[in-house]
Amino acid sequence: MKVYFEEIPVSTNKRFELIDITDKVEEAVRNSNIRNGICLVFAPHATAAIVANEHERGLMEDILTKIQEIVQPERNWKHNLIDDNAHAHLGGALIGADRVFPVKDGELVRGTWQNIFLVEMDGPRSRRHVIVEVLGE
Repeated sequence: MKVYFEEIPVSTNKRFELIDITDKVEEAVRNSNIRNGICLVFAPHATAAIVANEHERGLMEDILTKIQEIVQPERNWKHNLIDDNAHAHLGGALIGADRVFPVKDGELVRGTWQNIFLVEMDGPRSRRHVIVEVLGE
């Protein structure tokens, strides 16, 4: 079995933001030269997450609105006494830091309306990164 590892740098501009990283993940899969296997997409950050969904502006805004409703950024969370970002930690814990996709015939397998996004919840950040690891033959 072969293993390929690539790190994708990402900068964010807003406190809450969806950054479409689909093209970069697909490029990493192509760079791997792995024909069949799996692709792990992982955000090594406690205040960010990875989701797969449609890249449609209204839906993207709806997703961010719902996340903010759930994590309540203005609430007086206990962790805010330390660094005022409890909402982002909660969002990361609830959404998750990773997604796994199949790789078939050298291509990332995803649904027609599934793009891959980094979910920023504690931005802006100039130095985020996403790990792409492809395993297979």
